Amino acid sequence: MNFFSTTKPTLRGLALLLIPILLSSCSSTRQISKPLDQIFNNSSVFKQGFSGFMVVDPEENKILYSHNENKYFTPASNTKLFTFYAGLKILGNSIPALKFHIENDTLYFKATGDPSFLNENLPDSKVFEFLRDNTNHLAYVAPNYIEKHQGPGWAWDDYNAYYSAERTAFPIYGNMIGFEFEKNKEFPVVSPSIFKDSLVSSKDSLVSTRLRRDINRNRFQFNNQKKQSDFSQSVPFNYSSEILVKLLNDTLQKPVSLVQNSALNKKLDKTLYSVPADSVYKRMLKESDNFIAEQILIMAAGIISDTLKSESAIDYMKKNHLKDLPDEPMWYDGSGLSRYNLFTPRSMVKLLQKIKVEVPQEELLDMLPMGGHSGTIKNYYKAEEPYVFAKTGTLKNNHSLSGYLKTKSGKILIFSFMNSNYTVPTPVLKAEMEKVLLHIRDIY
Repeated sequence: MNFFSTTKPTLRGLALLLIPILLSSCSSTRQISKPLDQIFNNSSVFKQGFSGFMVVDPEENKILYSHNENKYFTPASNTKLFTFYAGLKILGNSIPALKFHIENDTLYFKATGDPSFLNENLPDSKVFEFLRDNTNHLAYVAPNYIEKHQGPGWAWDDYNAYYSAERTAFPIYGNMIGFEFEKNKEFPVVSPSIFKDSLVSSKDSLVSTRLRRDINRNRFQFNNQKKQSDFSQSVPFNYSSEILVKLLNDTLQKPVSLVQNSALNKKLDKTLYSVPADSVYKRMLKESDNFIAEQILIMAAGIISDTLKSESAIDYMKKNHLKDLPDEPMWYDGSGLSRYNLFTPRSMVKLLQKIKVEVPQEELLDMLPMGGHSGTIKNYYKAEEPYVFAKTGTLKNNHSLSGYLKTKSGKILIFSFMNSNYTVPTPVLKAEMEKVLLHIRDIY
């Protein structure tokens, strides 16, 4: 048939044209399904745990394969894809950093949850220069609502770990303290330095860590018996508005007062923006930064409500942007540290379809970890040409991978691979997952 002909094609002609296309499509689907059925049904790795998988061709609007796609799994850091989508729908292109108002000779300001202030993992924030160079008196207005420092369903004993920085209204230094132990020196270098007087030398075992904070205060016990090499450790500090103001005084080298006045909150009508939103998303997704993920939800909550409460942002997203997911998401935090979170593979795939609509493809793939090249899958899914662009999620006995798969024919597919309750080493599980993804890459 000449596609440029003005002659109207007959129904019989169209049928003859479509038959080989349909047969080819069915053949490729069968080529995918049979080997994958064998892997999922016979693999000792998948059989001793619980696995779910779904892959779709978004251009054809076609499910290529699914296995337990409607079952709920613990997503771990796959939750950050939900947080990412919340940021895309609520925050806009720039991160709101401060709300402020100048009255008489005083600059009153409050925070929005922006994680970028003096955070070495993000671009320089405009907030530092704004506060340092302002000639008015500085007064920090404490927020009306203070989010709980740890999220619902977090493991309480993780408070000392770098991945459990506290959730706060005005983060500073990523809410972390850096301790640098130098070879043959007893005491570490502490940054920020105001915490150096909180160090206590101890000969007690500190359970696989050289330094440990008391759970409810900024007192740090350390054991430096191993002095043969340099060592560094980052520990979250116990946050309060008073600690924040003390840090601001030290950092800005000028006085900052603390104001506990809820009425002032309504007067703070001007907004200062700090860094591009995509720089924050990229750090969160590539490196699986839990702290940034939690702060994104807090910032989103501040835009759609009068409190910095991440639950408000989650409820808003579920009611306004996630009603069409095939299975209701059990969503409780921004990072995925919570064991309460539960999602299905088919809802993850639907979410990834929605994200794909919001972000240009090249930009989106660049934000995600790239198999063999960057982020949390730098050492996995290696290939001469990258084919996996996806977010990982790992908690003890749970591992998920959801994102985009590039086939040898150049198609971009969407997939979600979720695993719970396995007992094999996670690298063994990943190797089995790789067999599935490579087969789809090569066949479709």
